[in-house]
Amino acid sequence: MKQVVVFLFLFLGVSVWIPTIGFAQDIPKVKPITGTWINLAYKDVRNKYTNPKGFDNTDPNLWKAKVRELAQMGIEYLVFMEVANEGEAYYPSQIMPHCYNDNIQSPVEAILDEAKKCKMKVFMSTGWAKDQDDNLQDPAIRARQLQIMEELSVLYKEHDAFYGWYLPVEDCICPIFAEHAVQAVNALVARAKELTPGKRTMISPYGIGLSDFDDPNYETQLAKLQVDIIAYQDEVGCVRDKFTLPRLKRNWKKLRDIHNRLDIEMWANCETFTWEGGTNDRQSALIPASYPRLLSQQVAASMGGVDRIISFMFGGIIENPDSPYQLGQPIWSNKLYTDYIAWKNNELYWRFLEATFVNDLLNEANPSMCSNATLQYLLDGEVAEENSEDKRWVKFTSGHHEILIDLQKEINVENILFRMLKYAPEQIGMPSKLYIYQSDNGKEYRLASIKDASRFPNDQYDAWIEGALIEKLGTCRYVKIAFEAIGSVYMDEIFINPRIE
Repeated sequence: MKQVVVFLFLFLGVSVWIPTIGFAQDIPKVKPITGTWINLAYKDVRNKYTNPKGFDNTDPNLWKAKVRELAQMGIEYLVFMEVANEGEAYYPSQIMPHCYNDNIQSPVEAILDEAKKCKMKVFMSTGWAKDQDDNLQDPAIRARQLQIMEELSVLYKEHDAFYGWYLPVEDCICPIFAEHAVQAVNALVARAKELTPGKRTMISPYGIGLSDFDDPNYETQLAKLQVDIIAYQDEVGCVRDKFTLPRLKRNWKKLRDIHNRLDIEMWANCETFTWEGGTNDRQSALIPASYPRLLSQQVAASMGGVDRIISFMFGGIIENPDSPYQLGQPIWSNKLYTDYIAWKNNELYWRFLEATFVNDLLNEANPSMCSNATLQYLLDGEVAEENSEDKRWVKFTSGHHEILIDLQKEINVENILFRMLKYAPEQIGMPSKLYIYQSDNGKEYRLASIKDASRFPNDQYDAWIEGALIEKLGTCRYVKIAFEAIGSVYMDEIFINPRIE
């Protein structure tokens, strides 16, 4: 059920739209995230906040609690990243020593059993034969992965939560999917079907930003795959481009067109993280990205026609502040959680911001309400993308700024929504505060509201669109907005009494 917002203003006693929350019968346009990877092994500094070094990551009570938390967030699918690492198993293997205390339940079994209670579906991994750098062109690596699959199928093929296989063949589809990767996938799929008929198979390759969709061989290679699901890494967290999201939106649509001719589901693997140090560096920790960035990723995937959105990863990135096991970056993993849940709960700010990403938000104001020709673009209904070079941004330099809007008659101003760009590498940010004044005659103004802008400090690399919502301002004819820009402020729209189309 999608929550929609309808508005009613009072124009001199005549009833037209007022703010009302109702429920529509259509399917939500923007899909939630319904799957995530489970990462059992500490491998390098990237796992600093997801699998902290030097503590027992095999405790079954920890994993049972984490599975319950994920279920409460709406996660339906769990995907094991690995069930073994560096020659030791996280399950009762007969071919490898165990990395957990044999006197307690293995983490793999604890996760499966709790997933069953929560009615979740689990994709079992076939790795790692050696470590995260498994080379599937090595016959010994491929043979060990098949041995792992055989052991797991004997142990768990009848388990109610066992839904399918994640095949860690994370080759780059750049510019097309390599033949050796196709063969590696198909060998694992063939054996999976023999051992566990009816179980689904999934891969999650990278390289969507480097793919040559126009090469006929691109589709030819995908068509050879016998896998059921391809969950493409969206690479926003990996910062494939300076401004990743605009091209990603186009790429999802190109992939959808190809998948319409394939018997393979197209899932999005939306990256929730950014970087504490350098990008794509094993000595740099993964830390939470801002939710407006992630919401834009969800919108891009949904509008591009993906069948489902999953994510590497939730655990240690999106952390419930009430969890007894706080794995994530302090404060900001909790902030990402509360923002995501607020969006899922249809809170008005997030509904409005989502509608701007979908281009479904109507503005009661229009350009004629502003006498400054440049500032008229803030009322034209045209929104920009996450790119500082987009011509639809109205740019304010450092210093004091005022925007005057003549509503042309007295109306009840219920809401004002601002849209701004955040891009720290170019010193583009939000003003610390927005001051809203109202007037009935355009001469004497009264201060109606002071709004703090949102702050999210994990911003070394990302461009995202942030909003600010000011509610219940009352009746007036004139609105004056004032703010102090420390660096640059890029604004594309001021929505007066916004309405979702």
